[in-house]
Amino acid sequence: MTYTLKRFAALWLVLLSMQAAVAQQQLQSPAQFLGYELGEQFTTQNRILDYVNYLAAQVPNRIKVEEYGRTYENRPLVLAYVASDENLQRLEQIRENNLRQANLQSGSIQGNQPAIVWLSYNVHGNESVSSESVLQVLYDLVNPENAQSRQWLQNTVVILDPMVNPDGRERYVQWYNQASNRGGNASPYAWEHWEPWPGGRPNHYYFDLNRDWAWQTQVESQQRLAKYNNWLPQVHADFHEMGAESPYYFSPAARPFHESITPWQRQFQNTIGEYNRQYFDKNNWLYFTRESFDLFYPSYGDTWPTYNGAIGMTYEQGGSGRAGLAYKKLDGDTLTLTERIAHHVAASEATIKATSEKADELKQEFRKYYNNSLRSPEGEYKSFVLKSSANSAGNLKALTEYLAQQGIQYGYAGKKGAVRGYNYLNGKTERVELAPQDVVISMYQPKSVLVKVLFEPKSALEDSLTYDITSWALPYAYGVQAYAVKGRVDMTTTAPAAPAAAAISVEKPYAYLARWNSVQDLKFAAQLMQQNVKLRMAELPFEIDGTRYEAGTLIMTRTGNERLGDAFDTSVRELAQQHDVQLAATNTGFVSTGADFGSGSVRYLKMPKVALLSGEGVSPYGFGEIWHFFEQQIHYPVTVLNTSYFSQVPLQEFDVLILPTGTYTKVLDEKTLEKVQDWVRGGGKLIALESAAGFLAGKKGFELKKKGEEAEEKKEGKGNGDAKDPYENLRTYADREREALESEVQGSVYRVDLDKTHPLAFGYGDSYFALIRSANTFQFMENGWNVGVLKKNNYAAGYVGQGAKEKLQDALILGTQPLGRGQIVYLADNPLFRGFWQGGKLMFGNAVFVVGQ
Repeated sequence: MTYTLKRFAALWLVLLSMQAAVAQQQLQSPAQFLGYELGEQFTTQNRILDYVNYLAAQVPNRIKVEEYGRTYENRPLVLAYVASDENLQRLEQIRENNLRQANLQSGSIQGNQPAIVWLSYNVHGNESVSSESVLQVLYDLVNPENAQSRQWLQNTVVILDPMVNPDGRERYVQWYNQASNRGGNASPYAWEHWEPWPGGRPNHYYFDLNRDWAWQTQVESQQRLAKYNNWLPQVHADFHEMGAESPYYFSPAARPFHESITPWQRQFQNTIGEYNRQYFDKNNWLYFTRESFDLFYPSYGDTWPTYNGAIGMTYEQGGSGRAGLAYKKLDGDTLTLTERIAHHVAASEATIKATSEKADELKQEFRKYYNNSLRSPEGEYKSFVLKSSANSAGNLKALTEYLAQQGIQYGYAGKKGAVRGYNYLNGKTERVELAPQDVVISMYQPKSVLVKVLFEPKSALEDSLTYDITSWALPYAYGVQAYAVKGRVDMTTTAPAAPAAAAISVEKPYAYLARWNSVQDLKFAAQLMQQNVKLRMAELPFEIDGTRYEAGTLIMTRTGNERLGDAFDTSVRELAQQHDVQLAATNTGFVSTGADFGSGSVRYLKMPKVALLSGEGVSPYGFGEIWHFFEQQIHYPVTVLNTSYFSQVPLQEFDVLILPTGTYTKVLDEKTLEKVQDWVRGGGKLIALESAAGFLAGKKGFELKKKGEEAEEKKEGKGNGDAKDPYENLRTYADREREALESEVQGSVYRVDLDKTHPLAFGYGDSYFALIRSANTFQFMENGWNVGVLKKNNYAAGYVGQGAKEKLQDALILGTQPLGRGQIVYLADNPLFRGFWQGGKLMFGNAVFVVGQ
């Protein structure tokens, strides 16, 4: 180093010391900056960000703030990076070093490498205490007078997300600040403890972001996890709240643990638990561990990081949207926001301390985790093959885009060959003929654990008492033909040239044709409708120009679109290219087999005016899934109606009315339900999902009837004189939860047999895989169309209680009922569940756009 450079370095150190000294004198605490003590009121997002940015301006050598995205309501999403002076200057080098440890970036590690801990706050908007807590945590970390935090930061980079769900939190905070009394009213009956529909828990589209880590359907998740994958911390903690009567929960987690969680990951859950116990025991705070919150379902803020090599944890403070500023509990004590903040601050600091003091062990095990993933992946299957075909092209493309989003590597078979593999469609191991375009996913890659978890046909469940769904295999979710192979399958990373689509040589053909197989085709049709292109759909298979087309094929004839002139061809061709839809063109309306294009079997698809019900009684999640589907997935207009004024709505203004799952006893009283039926008779289409369908079952004018009523009568001895078992009620209290599971379905995959000739099933084959979450099924209808049914042995994967299995045999899942000139569509299964079950989206699109046309 030259003399000049030495002088510059010395001067820079002096300036940093002076800057730290100034900060030490002037750095304001959260209370000094905000003008009130933390816990006296809820802080809005803009003020939280003001303080975070204030700290970054005052102590720039210790904290860096980065905006990583925006919410649906255009609120900023930020990360705060906190490190020692030296490490903050080399933050990018530390990030790259960490990816090298995970075999995700080439090159050697430069300099000393700290451990990385990522803390996520407020993923549920009305679990609002955590964003208050982060202000104190940040202040303690960057305060130059805090010798303890300086010591922790020698070994640790801390990444904090102060507010994962700003839209939901602002919905809650703005309401609470209007509804609360000065200082809060602790009475549990006060208005401020009764949050109105839809509540602040979900995001703008009413999705639960804590169930979206793996699926990344929401813009907040997509932006956050792209950043997370660029860092891959060794430790991740997710801060929550639960019921106001509960104390605090921290690790170790409850069973079941997924089998892919390593013994060391399980062990370190105990280690961090010990650090938390020290803080909580010192303050005589109540807590519990090893109950309720398991590590199985892959899309939580503890499990998804765990399957990416971290120690993932959930922290739960009693309170949530019910607690407000103060809440009188059943034991007579008053839970305050100040106390809740203190608990989350303690858990945050305990986690940082554990990461710092165990940094070497964490880094060593992190390297070992990714080395094992690359060289000796665990699990029975070592490769997964996704078959390529014209009928599945859209779904396969969506799945490979998802893999890239997750950082999962994949390739292509590249040449013809054959292997033996487990067929997801029929559950048999059989010979698989490989084609060059088939997608191959090898387990010999850094993210092999995540691959195993997402692709395993049946997840090993060590305990049936789990917190969420128990099956999610991506081939089922995306509706693609797939095989799990026990050996390595040779592959190339270069995509083979796809068979060239037939060129449209005719400038102005008689008609354009497009197959109907995926949600991409649905988006294409929805956009054409909005550009005033008239569409037709074939009800029967047909053959033209030597090519066979299945029922559901879109037909865009020049006749009927003359008014568009050249814009007709431009719209069809450009939108087809935009949505990867392969077009064919023909110069005739005459078919060699099937119905000619002028036949009554080729139906005109009217652009429907769609209404969607929201408000009290409607599930916010069920509503949000549908709302998001229209606005963000297929970009089609939908009018949201509210239950508060629904009885006054002139339904003749709409063609389709959608009832999400919910409780409709008050919403659809006898008079209003009669009005809806009259509208259907006049040509309207009613789509009822899950419990909405259940509400209609058995009511006058509705063909749907619940399944199992006869069995219940027989069980009670009312049917044929059978005596009821006198010992049936002699049960053990300790086993009450486990016995209740006998009648439960915990998100299990079933093969639904389809009537593929019905418009509701267009684009599918003889069956499709559905994620069944309830045993409340229905009888086959006598005067309707039983389009999707469960027969015997239709189970594919996931936990199902024995009692539920009986109900899920010979049951109706999807059906339609003609009523006058209109239609009722019953969807006992939710094909849009959490926005990730790709294989069901076309089914819902058929219900809206095709049925009854």
